Amino acid sequence: MSRARGDLELQVFAALAAGDGAMTTSDVRDALGGELAYTTVMTVLGRMAEKGLATRRRVGRSYEYTAVVDSAEVAAHQIHRLLDARGDRAAVLTRFARSLSAEESQLLVDLLQDSE
Repeated sequence: MSRARGDLELQVFAALAAGDGAMTTSDVRDALGGELAYTTVMTVLGRMAEKGLATRRRVGRSYEYTAVVDSAEVAAHQIHRLLDARGDRAAVLTRFARSLSAEESQLLVDLLQDSE
C-alpha cells in the first residue's frame, strides 16, 4: 500500500513529538515499528529539520532530533534558518524591523528588554 505524500512526514513527526526528549534516527525508526529503511527515516528527519519542524543536534557521528511543537516555534526556527542562510544578518534584521508596525516594534522592544 502506497502512502500519500506527506503521510510519512506526519508519522515521523508524531513519533518524534510523542518521544520523551531528543531521538536518534534509530529511535524514531523503532517507534514507527522498525519496518522503514533507516535512510528513509533519516531523509525525512533531515527534511523536517530544514523546514523548521524539528531541531537537530550532532551527537557523535549522527544527529538527535526534537520536534518543534507549536506554530510560533516553527516560525521562529524558520526565521533563524533564513538568517543563517543569508550572509548579512544585520541587513536582514534591519529591513525586518523597519517593516514592523508601531505595536509590533514596541512588543519586540519589550521582549528584548525582558530578556536582558
